[in-house]
Amino acid sequence: MLELTVIDEPDAAASVLDPTRAAILEVLAEPGSATTIAGPLGLSRQKVNYHLRALEAHGLVQLVEERPRRGLTERVMVASARSYVLSPQLLGRNAADPKRTDRLSTRYLIAVAGRMVSEVAELARRAERQNKPLATLSIDTEIRFASASDRAAFAQELAETITSLAARYHHETAPKGRWHRLVVAVHPKPQTPTSKGSKP
Repeated sequence: MLELTVIDEPDAAASVLDPTRAAILEVLAEPGSATTIAGPLGLSRQKVNYHLRALEAHGLVQLVEERPRRGLTERVMVASARSYVLSPQLLGRNAADPKRTDRLSTRYLIAVAGRMVSEVAELARRAERQNKPLATLSIDTEIRFASASDRAAFAQELAETITSLAARYHHETAPKGRWHRLVVAVHPKPQTPTSKGSKP
């Protein structure tokens, strides 16, 4: 089972968004059959089997084993991933595109994030097909600024540092070079019930 998979097929997205099928996927974080799923969800075994066939057709559940049960064959299934992300590619030409968005707006950040999901998901699939690792880097941390002026100073210093670092390693015409995309984003952390003194 994968930790996470990106869905970019409309029919698969429709399945994972269906409330009943989403509930089945949640239960199938551990292997189970139509019989073991039906009770907790208050559904008939036949109804669960119907949804399982649809989920299996889109690769959202996988067969673990088949075993005899009261003259029938019981199919034990498990979800293909622990969590799922819907790719912006599902929207086709209506998907967010940084090129069509004001670079100074908050929507630009959302568009960039959407592009990243689409690009990295496709690269990851290619790497898996070739049985090769995909070189990526993720840095995720939290900072609490004492003031707006501190935040502005941090942003300026961060931009200067990254510009300098990128210039040091950038080689425009290197024969064996490969282009990489670097994204740096900072946004307020959403307020939670335990986040005292923070603003939305």
